[in-house]
Amino acid sequence: METSRGDVGIAIRSAFLRTGTKQRFSLVVLVILSIILLFVEKIEAKPLNYLRAAIKDGIYRGSLIVSSPFKGFSYVAKKTKNHFNLYKDLEELKEKNIKLGNKINESKFLVVENKQLKKLIDEKEIFSTNVVSSRVMLDKKSPYLNSFVINSGTNKKIKNGMAALNEGNFIGRIVDVNFFSSRILLISDLNSKIPVIIEPNGYHAILSGRGKKNPIIEFLPENYQIKDGSVVYTSGIEGIFAPGLPIGKVLINEKGIGVTPFSDLSQVTFVNIILGDLN
Repeated sequence: METSRGDVGIAIRSAFLRTGTKQRFSLVVLVILSIILLFVEKIEAKPLNYLRAAIKDGIYRGSLIVSSPFKGFSYVAKKTKNHFNLYKDLEELKEKNIKLGNKINESKFLVVENKQLKKLIDEKEIFSTNVVSSRVMLDKKSPYLNSFVINSGTNKKIKNGMAALNEGNFIGRIVDVNFFSSRILLISDLNSKIPVIIEPNGYHAILSGRGKKNPIIEFLPENYQIKDGSVVYTSGIEGIFAPGLPIGKVLINEKGIGVTPFSDLSQVTFVNIILGDLN
């Protein structure tokens, strides 16, 4: 026999009716159980108290066990976040420390540079001459060559043969001039020959460079008498340099008569170039 559409509809409605009955029954049972539990909660009896305590302990312990993974994950996440925050703060502090150190170094450098510039200004006040201050750009040193390249040239009216001073002391002369740079041949250079005068007797001689730190005294007169510590000045002979520019002190040893310059040629940053006598 074939199943008609009416039979199928009846079967579906019956199923829904059965489901609704079960749901209503379950709701009634839950209500009754709730009432019973509330009633039992009010009863004071040791067995029931023990039972309630055991049930509550079980619930509390179970809640603790169930929540432990979540708490552990939250703890780990919090610690990880704090770690990254600390790392970020550390990097920021390092960067600030570097910037602060750079500023301190810049300030210290400016203090040193200002002291050197003040010495240059003091030199200009000492000499009644037209003086140009310049910075040393290159320091060319070798066994045969000792010279400075400065950042001034014909733009500052510098010419060949002009005297170069450091802290008021003669250190060399201009030998090559460009538009914006010049080269100073130092007194220690092998090609340097400077006419000098030595105190206290006023001996005239030639200060010759040897390519080393200290130049030597040559062409002294016969029967000369010179002591250690005697000061050597430019003599001004031939009109090459102004007379009386201090150079250094005499140092006598087994190799001859040397001169220790007043200015440390390895520590020169600024120089004054004497352009000419204003008088």
